[in-house]
Amino acid sequence: MREPGRLLGLDIGGKRIGVAISDEMGIIASPAAMVLRGATSGREIRDHVTRLGAVRLIVGLPVGMSGREGPQARDVREFVDSIAGDIGLPVEYWDERLTTSIAEKHLIASGSRREKRKHQVDAVAAAVILQGYLDSRQWAAKHAR
Repeated sequence: MREPGRLLGLDIGGKRIGVAISDEMGIIASPAAMVLRGATSGREIRDHVTRLGAVRLIVGLPVGMSGREGPQARDVREFVDSIAGDIGLPVEYWDERLTTSIAEKHLIASGSRREKRKHQVDAVAAAVILQGYLDSRQWAAKHAR
């Protein structure tokens, strides 16, 4: 059984971190913010956790199309390890293959201008990651009966 509460999704890039949040029921993920990656990232993410009332982090893990983890995945794991103490929540990793591409296409289809897309794509990608996780959980719960 799942714990009640909101989940915070993260799309960790080299320069920016997209942040998304789920609803209390764990059905819908929404883009929430973008954090610049740097020395204060852990504190800023913790502030989002506190403000949004998150109980768990879902972190996108960049794996190759083959499913293997490479240098980017290692970088994400090392970064999350470095901020985990600041955050104080359980962490789960979720395959993020093609999420930025999906987010870009969604923003283009919605008519978002290129300059605006640049500032939205990370949070939208985090929402795509988190929504994939939520959908998988719902599917598993439905088929476990």
